[in-house]
Amino acid sequence: MTFNPNLILPEIYQFLVIAMLFIQSIGSPKMRTKVGPLLPIAAALGVVVAVVSVGAQGLVFWDSYRVDHLSQFFKAAIAIGFFITVLNATRQPTLDKEKTTDYFLFLALSAWGLMLLSSAVELITMYLALELSSYSLYTIIAVRAKSKDAAEAGIKYILFGAVATALALYGFSYILAGMHTTYLAELVKGNWSFAASPMAVTGMSLFLIGMFYKLALFPFHFWCPDVYEGTSNETAAFVATLPKLGAIVILIRLATMFKPGYDITTMLAVLGALSMTFGNLAALVQTDVKRILGYSSVAHAGYIMIGLVSGTPEGLAAASFYALAYVAMNLTCFWVVSRVSVDGRNLKLKDLDGLHKRAPTLAFALAVGAFALVGLPPMAGFMGKLFLFSAGWNHGYNWLIIIAGINTAISIYYYLGLVRHAYTNDAEDEAPLPDTSPFSLVGAGLLSVLVLALGLMPSSVFDLALGAGGSLLP
Repeated sequence: MTFNPNLILPEIYQFLVIAMLFIQSIGSPKMRTKVGPLLPIAAALGVVVAVVSVGAQGLVFWDSYRVDHLSQFFKAAIAIGFFITVLNATRQPTLDKEKTTDYFLFLALSAWGLMLLSSAVELITMYLALELSSYSLYTIIAVRAKSKDAAEAGIKYILFGAVATALALYGFSYILAGMHTTYLAELVKGNWSFAASPMAVTGMSLFLIGMFYKLALFPFHFWCPDVYEGTSNETAAFVATLPKLGAIVILIRLATMFKPGYDITTMLAVLGALSMTFGNLAALVQTDVKRILGYSSVAHAGYIMIGLVSGTPEGLAAASFYALAYVAMNLTCFWVVSRVSVDGRNLKLKDLDGLHKRAPTLAFALAVGAFALVGLPPMAGFMGKLFLFSAGWNHGYNWLIIIAGINTAISIYYYLGLVRHAYTNDAEDEAPLPDTSPFSLVGAGLLSVLVLALGLMPSSVFDLALGAGGSLLP
């Protein structure tokens, strides 16, 4: 076995954070109730480690674990997302104090599993990393003090996850029987048309269901709005963002096998069109802010498919860039939701009324996040969709891009509804005041700057993503 610890520094560092939290969790009751500023600082250092390791390349663990530009790009994105979600969750009103350390332990474990998933290039390794990240989420989704809805959300996530896992394992057996290998480097050499390899294509379709479930792609999305609504605001911020990165990086690796015109590629395109259409139409009638963001994530999973079916390095790079932009946009919206909901309740649209007077910085951050999710310039979402549409055009799926354009127009209604309530409606007299502490306002400001920076200066990040895509499809 070849092993170079320098290649997996982000994973090693994250494991040390997990070990620190585990030791704290088995300590005295006083230790278990306080995390303090050390964990956010440790998560911030994790971002530095991941960014420094972006250039690492190599194969370890019997060639089942590849460190390349793609894996390091996504590990950096996961580290950034983990830092922001940890910072957001440090002020969680619905978290029992005695469960504080355990909660953050499972958050760190899930992020570690996603990092492992980013480098997995062998199907069994992918499955184990996926389950590691999933089991941690099964635990924390139900952690919301005195909430039956959280318990219901946890049960739904577990049951849907169990079905998706069973189908993925069943598909794995078909792939192994049809292709006689589980290594992507060998699988990519095969013929993935249904006429040539019906058993392998059937197996891969089933295996992909596990990734579609994490991505909340239609029709494997049913858990998404219910889980977002049932779990705490801070946990929903994690579930809505980081697991999507793990699913996307695996789909990008698998997409290198499927040329435009293959049956399985066409299936991805059709599911993408259905997902963006259903997600946007369902979001139009929602009044719960988290349910709106839940159906929004279903729609955005469909947009990602444009890059995956293009069959070009530019398409894979566009999917990678859009994944990072999506994390930044969503975390901005969830930061505002968490700061406005000072008592941990679920926000309705009317709870945003008059936010521009009560907390102008939070209202501005919400507007930035909403405009970015629509895809309006000069936000990150605009550049992300521009890259996706440009990379996908003239590769056999122009109809998918036209449908995406129509769906972008549909989404304007409910995204701008968030801004309309924040800026044009007056708040009720008894409306609780949002968190306007420096912690709240500085965080909202920095996330807004990140979203704007990705839109105004996307070239360096996209070039990094293009290098990752080019390494897979030279």
